[in-house]
Amino acid sequence: MKRKLLNPVFLLTGLVAFCIGGVAQSQDLNTAISLTRSEQYDEASKKFKELIQKEPGNSRNYYYYGENYLLEYFSDTISNSLVVATKEARDIYNKGVSANPNDPLNYVGLAKVAYYLGDNKTADEMRAKAKSFLLPYKKIKKMTPPAPEYAFTLAKIAESYIKENTVDTSLALPLIREAVKIDPKNSNIFLIAGDIYMLVNDGSNAIKNYNLAQFADPQSPTANMKIGYVYVKGRALQTAIPFFEEAIKLNANYAPAYRELGQLYWRAGRYEQSKEYFKKYLELTAGNIPAKIRYVNSLFYAGDYEEVITNVEEILAVDKSRGYMNRLAGYSYYDKENPDYDKALSYMETLFESVAPEFILKKDHLYVARILLKKNQSYSKTVDEQNSLKNQLDREKSRFAAANAATKPKYKATIDELTSKISGIQSEITKADKDLDRAFQEFEKVLEFNPEDKAVLNEMANSYYITRRYDMAAKTWGRMIDLGKNDVEDYMQIGRAFYNGEKYKSADSVFNIVTKQWPDHIPAYVYIARTYSRMDPDTKLGLAKPKFETLLEKAGVDSVKNAANMIEAFSYLGYYNMESGNYTKAKEYYNRMINIDPNSKENKIRGYNGLAGIETKMAGEEKTLEGKLGYLAKASEAYDRILAIDPNNNAAKNSLRWVQDYQASVRKGINPNEIKGVVTSASGKPIPYASIRVKDTAAENLTNSRGEYKFEIPQGSEILIISAKGYQTKEIEITKSRIYNVKLDQ
Repeated sequence: MKRKLLNPVFLLTGLVAFCIGGVAQSQDLNTAISLTRSEQYDEASKKFKELIQKEPGNSRNYYYYGENYLLEYFSDTISNSLVVATKEARDIYNKGVSANPNDPLNYVGLAKVAYYLGDNKTADEMRAKAKSFLLPYKKIKKMTPPAPEYAFTLAKIAESYIKENTVDTSLALPLIREAVKIDPKNSNIFLIAGDIYMLVNDGSNAIKNYNLAQFADPQSPTANMKIGYVYVKGRALQTAIPFFEEAIKLNANYAPAYRELGQLYWRAGRYEQSKEYFKKYLELTAGNIPAKIRYVNSLFYAGDYEEVITNVEEILAVDKSRGYMNRLAGYSYYDKENPDYDKALSYMETLFESVAPEFILKKDHLYVARILLKKNQSYSKTVDEQNSLKNQLDREKSRFAAANAATKPKYKATIDELTSKISGIQSEITKADKDLDRAFQEFEKVLEFNPEDKAVLNEMANSYYITRRYDMAAKTWGRMIDLGKNDVEDYMQIGRAFYNGEKYKSADSVFNIVTKQWPDHIPAYVYIARTYSRMDPDTKLGLAKPKFETLLEKAGVDSVKNAANMIEAFSYLGYYNMESGNYTKAKEYYNRMINIDPNSKENKIRGYNGLAGIETKMAGEEKTLEGKLGYLAKASEAYDRILAIDPNNNAAKNSLRWVQDYQASVRKGINPNEIKGVVTSASGKPIPYASIRVKDTAAENLTNSRGEYKFEIPQGSEILIISAKGYQTKEIEITKSRIYNVKLDQ
């Protein structure tokens, strides 16, 4: 997950100003502002409350108090809630307005709050209200309010256009230029100007203004800190170090500088030095839990998750009221090298139990969703395991039913064991389903913050797909289409989801949208053909035939690039025509398969196998023994061609031996024993083209589109081997039965 920490020193310069353009502030107000500057927000908050109680009519107390709330939020966007911070700040600014309706600064504060919350209309109204108190002037000495206050207010209005690391320079910079013209000695105006240039990646002008700020207030460490940030952003870490060190020289107790050096050295891989600076930072903020929390945040962003967990537990041991710290522990247990999803979930659940809903962040719901998904990442494998055991149980029950009294106890013990295993796995699946349902509920809660978050929608859809909730995956991707994300692949993934979820009509509808908008997109034609093949599994209606023919027409434009897709079409059309009795047409497709790529051995082998299958099928239909021998000779020739290409092809060797045995039987006038059956998947769907082979012989046949097979086997055959692409091979004991219906596991 990408994380973004908004640095308070960079974003909110004016919040830490000691004075406004020479207007004297009381010593108590200076002390409170100093606490804010030192990032001791809790202590600053106490001080501001005391000031307001003493001087309820001083609007400046309310302004700096509100700014203290905003700065605390931006110092720790993981632990703090924007909704809560802006609500508190807005209430304080409104009280400031009540204390002095003619002070413009609290209106600027209200503009910031509205802008952060996306209420641009209110933000503009509040800016206009603040400007209404800045009367037109001809001479700076006769301005109302006085020049320093007038200039500072303009700068603060300019700063109110900053949000989420962006700024509208067309609105902000003219205000800054006017402010500098009125009061060229106010360091805070230059700091705000530097911040604005920094946000538009103009490092040169940013440093220029920071230097002017340092010149205006030589004893302030802030400008050096900001210049350091410029170089850190430009990844010039070594260049940044002297500026942070200079900030410490100007104020040895300036705790934020030590923290920033700690973070910088951590990024540079100099961990011992990093720990020394963090240690000093903690010493200067001794007993200050918020300071330690910011240290923990630094550890989190540095990726030291084990240390995060240790420190969070220490903080909670001292102050359990800070339930939001469970968030960092939960995140860290998820993100660390050897994740512990159960502990991660436990901490996140404690978080939800211990903090008010307004303190729950968007990313909290996102982390819970991801934790639950990772916790159940073997879900699909578990479902497959259960299906496999169920098939095994069915076989054992059949053996039990056919067994004599002496062998029944053995089968009964196996049945009981399998039943117990299936029951245990079902409990796991039921529990996992609940977790997964909750995960998707958490995704929906994430989207409540921003229903148009395409990244979250895509992650959610992918998660539905992985957990085989194909219908919901398609619908979720469809929500992205509604939001304007409509590239060809966006439609294709929706179609594939419907296809895998067996919603074939919906899949066909989506793929046809693709072919209309992107007529040359071959994968859409492939899936349309596959979809109709699934809708007509026994090929009786021939629904897929015209679709595969269209695919061949489209793909044939570039037979080299689209060879694999054409082979798929040849395979289907060859089989379809063979089953329909149109052997000439079937042979045409298999021969095209052989000839499409002279260098492809695999294609040639598949083609000759198809031709051999046609000949053996015709042999089975032929009524005369002499006619059978003619077809079998051609089948034998096809297998010989395969062995000429691949002398070690065991399937061809076995098939050839089976044909030879068949030929020998025919010559003797003795037909082999005939067996038949149906091969299906675990869910009962027929598996076309599955191989049924007699072990240690060449006797082999393939199922038709309905999964059916029928062929003659040599006398004395003992084992049938059933296999199909994408399924587990099974061996079945041959008994007196002539019917063998088989289920294959994926």
